[in-house]
Amino acid sequence: MFDQLTDVYDAMIDWPKRLAAEGPFYRDWFQQIGAKRVLDTACGTGRHAAMFHSWGLEVEGADLSPAMIQRAQAAFGEPAGLRWTVRAYDQPVAELATWDAVICVGNSLALAPNRETIRQAIAQMIEALRPGGLLLVQVLNLWRLAEGPCLWQKCLRTQVRQAESLILKGVHRSGDRGFVELVVADPRGGPLLAHESPVFFGLETAELVAAARQAGAADVQFFGGYAREPYTRESSIDLVMTAHRSLSIPIHPQSSSGPKAGA
Repeated sequence: MFDQLTDVYDAMIDWPKRLAAEGPFYRDWFQQIGAKRVLDTACGTGRHAAMFHSWGLEVEGADLSPAMIQRAQAAFGEPAGLRWTVRAYDQPVAELATWDAVICVGNSLALAPNRETIRQAIAQMIEALRPGGLLLVQVLNLWRLAEGPCLWQKCLRTQVRQAESLILKGVHRSGDRGFVELVVADPRGGPLLAHESPVFFGLETAELVAAARQAGAADVQFFGGYAREPYTRESSIDLVMTAHRSLSIPIHPQSSSGPKAGA
């Protein structure tokens, strides 16, 4: 999905507006912990990673999709202090316990194939952190949506692959699953160009806290968005979690999974 529609996903987002809104949140947290090295574990086309690098940080952007990484490399290159790699967020990181901050945003964690993968991903991300390092996760808050018809959020006419295209994006909920409806059409009445319906989980604060603490995290907090507003299950658009790797959790350089509770 992400390999085939990389340019569509990138075109849907007003990146200058989004980064301007989110940037102060990241910058404040990074300054609080004195961050110098940041790992973006689901970097997509690299916009956040490139922004962090522009702040003078050493950054690695990783993503499961080779097409996403290729687009990031083409857009931002690999200057000193910025590198890209193809790797899923639930896979071991080569440089364990060395990162000051690890992020997983853009609803990426909720797109995992199952909840066990979500727990594994949180463990891998926390294990990548140095003691006291920051984990920051953002997903969509599915619970604010009533079950029922698709809520259409975006209708955008733009250039995709050097052709005029109409992009429609919506979301709907069925139980604890969300569905992002993505339609790409010819605005002149031609054939449908693409239709995808990726599925994502509705995540609860309790399960995120449990997974983070089992992996060795402390000081877990939740926000309803990047303005640090309180998270409200019934109405918040986002669910943003921050957590720090405990100072008392030992480092296992050769380990491939997160530290266990009580370690």
